[in-house]
This record gives sequence, structure tokens and C-alpha cells, in this order.
Amino acid sequence: MKVSIIIPTFNEEKTIADCLLSLAKQTYKDFEIIVVDDGSTDQTLQNLKDFKIKTFSQNHKGPAVARNLGAEHSKGKILVFVDADMTFDFNFIKNLINPILEKKSKGTFSRDEFVANWDNIWARCWNINSNLPPKRRLSKNYPEHQKVFRSILKKEFDKVNGFSKGGYTDDWTLSEKLGYEATVSENAIYYHKNPDTLTEIFKQAKWIGKRDYKFGLIGEIYTVLKSLLPISLLIGLVKSTINLNFYFLIFKVVYDFGIFVGILEMIIVGKYSK
Repeated sequence: MKVSIIIPTFNEEKTIADCLLSLAKQTYKDFEIIVVDDGSTDQTLQNLKDFKIKTFSQNHKGPAVARNLGAEHSKGKILVFVDADMTFDFNFIKNLINPILEKKSKGTFSRDEFVANWDNIWARCWNINSNLPPKRRLSKNYPEHQKVFRSILKKEFDKVNGFSKGGYTDDWTLSEKLGYEATVSENAIYYHKNPDTLTEIFKQAKWIGKRDYKFGLIGEIYTVLKSLLPISLLIGLVKSTINLNFYFLIFKVVYDFGIFVGILEMIIVGKYSK
């Protein structure tokens, strides 16, 4: 069954080549790759020229719109959504879609997600902040269902016209519209970079701040208050001491400032994209 792998990009010049080279080594061969550039201002598009893939461009509208554009031009019966800063075990696609091929699932995800740049101190701080075990992006006891689909039957995707435009949690919208969650695929191993510079930490935190909050405006206000400098310093100091990693104090201040700015951009300016 043909698979369409869809990759949204936004200023991914440092990672997109490794992502594509990794996909080229997959044991499952019946697939196409579609990259949708979301208004990059770096060399991302130039770095794609050496690869035989479908490439589309749009103004900066966010990853949900980019994924939908990729799906619109896809030929596969199964859609796979990955990020440009991921690399993959050679059996990733095969194992990810296996439950779909066996008609046990309409869409899947993998909890075998590992940190690609664990040797970086800021990448390790990211795990501390997320209360994750070393080297993993998801805990070992992660549930067997989640809202984010890594693969899905295209006919299911088309039923609800794909993702809805939004902020950081726009990849949840497919599940919410379908009324069911992705099921786990075992041994679909892949590696995902944590932000590894203070600049990247700030940018990613700002993006995370642009999300749906459980209690709406109350949740937004609570998160803003929690990200203020005195609280940030206190939590940073406590976690730095517990983990014997005093870089985390710097990390926490930068991260929380990014969350603060992201929420304000979302509320005041109405900007939901990165």
C-alpha cells in the first residue's frame, strides 16, 4: 500500500537533509515524500534541490495548513506525518503502518521516540523540564492511545478535511474531529532533536505557549503567572539542585520567558504560528 510521507518545514536548513537521508534507507519502499515549506527564510528550500521529492511552498501559515497542502497533493492510501528534525530507524515506516496494513487500526503513533542530541546540555535540560527519563521523548509507560497521528488512512483524513489551523496543538485537531485517537505501533523507532541552543529553546517555548488551554482564558492567565521571573527562578533552582544540573536554572528562565511571549502574541496579536 503506497505511503505518502508529509514533512512541513520552517527554517529547517540544519536538519532537513539528515531527515530525508534517513527516510531513503527505509526497508518499506513504496512511498513518496512531500515537503511543504511554510515560508522559510533560511536555506531550507535550497537544501531540498538535491533530493527527488515533491516540494511545495506557502506563506507562513503554520504546520497544520502545510500538512493539509501536502495531503492534497499525495497519492498514497496512508499518510505519514513527520517533522524535519527527526531521523528514523530503517524499519520505522514498516512498523509504524503495520497495524493499518493488518486492519487493526485506522491510524497510529509510536512511543519509541528518542532524543537525537542527548550529548547537548540544553537538550538534557529539556527532558528535565518535561519530567522525562534520560534519552527518551516519551515515557516508557506512555499510554497506548494519543491524539497525535503519525500515520493514518487517507480516506479517514479526508473525511474531516484534515487538520484545523491553530497553534502548537493543531496536530490534535485531527483526532478531535474524527472522534478517536491514534493507537500505538510497537518498535517504530525514531529520533527527535530537542532544542539545543538558548535561542532554539526560546523559539520552541514561544511556539508551545500558543496552544489550547484546558480552562481557556483562566488557563492562559495561570500559565502567564507561572512563567513570571520569581516563579521561574524558584522552580529552576529547585530542579537544578535535584538533578545536579545548574545549567537548568538558565534554561528555565529562557524557556518560561518564551512561554510568556508566546501566550501574549496569541492573545494580543492573534498570532498562532511560530
